[in-house]
Amino acid sequence: MRKHHIDNLRWIAVLMLFPYHIFMIYNSFGENFYIKGADIRGTTAFIAATWPWFMPLLFVIAGIGTANALQKRSPGAYAKERVRKLLIPLVAGLLLVIPAQTYFAERFHNGYTGGYFAQYILFFTKETDLSGYTGGFTPGQLWFILYLFLISMAAIPVILLTCKIKFKPTLAKVPKILLPLFFILPCIGSLVLDIAGKSLGEYFVYFMLGYFLLSKDAVQQWVEKWRFALLGGALACTAVYLMGWFGVFTGSDLLYDIFARFYAWLMILALLGLAGRYLNFSNKATTYLSRSSFAVYLFHQSWIIAVAYYVFQFAKQPLPQMLWILLFSVPATFGTYELARRWKVTRFLFGIK
Repeated sequence: MRKHHIDNLRWIAVLMLFPYHIFMIYNSFGENFYIKGADIRGTTAFIAATWPWFMPLLFVIAGIGTANALQKRSPGAYAKERVRKLLIPLVAGLLLVIPAQTYFAERFHNGYTGGYFAQYILFFTKETDLSGYTGGFTPGQLWFILYLFLISMAAIPVILLTCKIKFKPTLAKVPKILLPLFFILPCIGSLVLDIAGKSLGEYFVYFMLGYFLLSKDAVQQWVEKWRFALLGGALACTAVYLMGWFGVFTGSDLLYDIFARFYAWLMILALLGLAGRYLNFSNKATTYLSRSSFAVYLFHQSWIIAVAYYVFQFAKQPLPQMLWILLFSVPATFGTYELARRWKVTRFLFGIK
């Protein structure tokens, strides 16, 4: 049976990327961005409060989705689908979507005056730290699609092995009261293949926790039952985490990182519980948003950067800038999706149903 609350939680998380990446323009923690505005502590607080759990949540949802998908199709069919739905859009996005971001970054930071297509030479040849914030090659927001493809492929032999030897991890049989302690597994996974602060091992663990644990009805029922207790604990962790972020207290970086993952896991459990209770429904609007969420993820940041570049030329104060960027980037993103879904070739290139 289709789990509508998982679909709804996915598109809500994707829509959160609009304020997240708009706020990144105004971050005050010293990180550059494709377009950089004033340093604002309020927007920084939103980023700081959400980044520990935001991407882990998407990998957990992907793991749950994989568990549901493999009930309907073979691992081989699933692998072919991942190539079609992830690898091809990844390549298409790197060629057709991401260069728009670095084009405007080159113009904003470096005074670039060349043409858009001439900038492709810089995109593929300029030495960079892979962020692309001041130009040069970057996967941009598509790093998630790259990681998800690699993790999906790596998960298949693990899943097949557990089936072949008739062994299934007994995670779901662990007393449910111990579920919050599973944050230890991402902590261990974070030690594996950390690339620019994004650990492939950690996200693989979140994906597998989604597949083996959080996809189980008994677990979903438990997090739904205890949703308010989990949310209360997560919000308390949010306050403590932000105090550490803004230097209200200092301590061991290792302990802070461990606490961040505990906070992330607790928030994921809370959000799954709330979604199970309040988001398990479907209508025309939710169906549309669910179907468009992958394309929205693919296109949104390029539109945010393009719009911000021009907004900064006529709006000088941060609040009007943010509002204008949001006002134009959201419809531009969905408009791009509407155009792309009308042609077979663009549906194929961008993984659109």
